[in-house]
Amino acid sequence: MNNTATPAANAAKHDVYEIITEQIISQLEKGTVPWQQPWTEAGLPQNLISKRPYRGINVWLLASLGYSENYFLTYKQLKEFGGSVKKDEKAHIVVYWNYIEKDLEGKENGTQQSNGKKKVPFLRYYRVFNVAQCNDIPEMFIKPVTRQAYPIPACEDIVAKMPQCPSIRHKDQRAYYHPLSDFVNMPKKETFKSDESYYATLFHELMHSTGHHSRLNRSTLIQMTEFGSEPYSHEELVAEIGTCYLESLGGIITSEFERNASYIQGWLDKLRNDKKFIISASAHAQKAVDFILNVKFEEKESAEVKDEEAHP
Repeated sequence: MNNTATPAANAAKHDVYEIITEQIISQLEKGTVPWQQPWTEAGLPQNLISKRPYRGINVWLLASLGYSENYFLTYKQLKEFGGSVKKDEKAHIVVYWNYIEKDLEGKENGTQQSNGKKKVPFLRYYRVFNVAQCNDIPEMFIKPVTRQAYPIPACEDIVAKMPQCPSIRHKDQRAYYHPLSDFVNMPKKETFKSDESYYATLFHELMHSTGHHSRLNRSTLIQMTEFGSEPYSHEELVAEIGTCYLESLGGIITSEFERNASYIQGWLDKLRNDKKFIISASAHAQKAVDFILNVKFEEKESAEVKDEEAHP
């Protein structure tokens, strides 16, 4: 296997933020908005062996690759059951957070816990292949991907199970979240062009509501007063990414967000000026979705990460 041509192989020349941002910029320049690529048909991107779903920015990096099945695995996992990588196939990267401890004066320390220390996060990556890039994968590992049978009830279920769900009103004929009074206003459902459009809009406003101080206390929600400002752009991207995530989980596909040239150019400008912008927004979107779905996720290193750490 030759990794010299892979994006991950060139990581020594750039930091991980640059690698990811360059990938997103490349897709936007082609007219593709990665976080708007649903995985309803291909399934949620996950590790083939552990079935552990990928999270945050990894969802969009892997889902937007366009494979028919979103199962991935490391080279070590592939070799363990005698599989191989097809000729000329290139690995994809998955990013994750690792931590080092520093004392309050800034000296690094390898211990896990000690007094006067603080954990400092840094971004790392490892390589994975899609099953379509591999040979000799046992059929027992791959199950057919099936669509949600009742997509609209699935959307209702997402809303109904949201903890601390704000009041949802249908008073004004416009959609918005009111952070001071903590309620979501929605136009009447029958005025939308489709039920899918209604739920997509509702998901967007519920994503904003997760930033309330009683929930995730997201600073960008509080600061999003000026249109086009950094907090406004960040908060809107968090809401948009999370909405696309919830749409896919609810089994609906909409085109509620514009994809014209000026829209894409706006994201390109943000990404080129701030290499941490997309990763930060994706991380906040993942936390917001976890909150809405009432998912308690512990950030632990998966077996696949440990494998790659031991076998770089």
